[in-house]
Amino acid sequence: MLDELDRCLVHALAIDGRAPFGRIAEVLGVSDQTIARRYRRLRTADVLRIVGAVDAPRLGYTSWAIRMRCAPDAAGPIAAALARRTDTFWVHVLSGGTEITCGTMTRTAEERRALLLQRLPRTGRVSSVTAHSQLHLFVGGRASWPGIAGALSAEQAERLRPDPLPAPDDEPVILDDGDRALLSALALDGRTGHAELAAVTGWSESTVRRRMDRLVTGGALFYDVDIPAEAFGYHVEARLWMSVRPAELAAVGRALAGHVEVTFAAATTGPTNLMAGLVCRDDQALYRYLTDRIGALEGVERLETAPVIRTVKRAGTVLKP
Repeated sequence: MLDELDRCLVHALAIDGRAPFGRIAEVLGVSDQTIARRYRRLRTADVLRIVGAVDAPRLGYTSWAIRMRCAPDAAGPIAAALARRTDTFWVHVLSGGTEITCGTMTRTAEERRALLLQRLPRTGRVSSVTAHSQLHLFVGGRASWPGIAGALSAEQAERLRPDPLPAPDDEPVILDDGDRALLSALALDGRTGHAELAAVTGWSESTVRRRMDRLVTGGALFYDVDIPAEAFGYHVEARLWMSVRPAELAAVGRALAGHVEVTFAAATTGPTNLMAGLVCRDDQALYRYLTDRIGALEGVERLETAPVIRTVKRAGTVLKP
């Protein structure tokens, strides 16, 4: 569990993932060393990480939700193998250990074919594999989980907010090998220093700064807080798959975006058309959410719920067994 200062630090980093510790310390009224020490402690314990994430639609990428069912004794090794891949995120073992879900992205039609025909596990221990394209994101990505916010006052949050960026232009963002090396390093640690990024890309530090600013301004790069909801007291996690009447899909998605329990929600292809990630304080809170909040939404015709029994990888953090 996080204390008050930890929560303020996390909220500050949700506003600006690369904010200097000195600026955060000034706003919070503590020393630079205190903020740096708190961050290192959380980072070392794999509780907190800042992830440099890409905006898939802005780059022309397609996000996919992968769902596979397997034998109970195979779930652990398969999930671990998926987590080790650099192109996966949010790898979960669900339902009594017989189901795995994860997210991934494809950049081209060739990658899409490789994903569906070659890259997904093909063993006798896997009974089924499905991949569903994410058509629209309601919660997640830039629209981060609202449970992170609330620790700072409105005045503190405004002082930490970076200058507004100009609206992205319509020009496509074209990545070269240096950009891909830069984004790979930031995906592991969004607070990696400019000198280290220069060594990774072969660019000068000034070039690294300019290119990062260009990618952020162009809408291709943003910084996300990777932290478990359990640190905020939410001990039950689940995945939901909903069948929603098409005319009500946007309204239901917007409603979910206003629920603090929802960490992720997207319209997808497949036999259901809306999937969501859910966190609750306990099992009774989950029951109340499903009956009172989801049950009250017009247009939800069918609902499937699967509890998360183990998270193997979050946005950028592969968790220790």
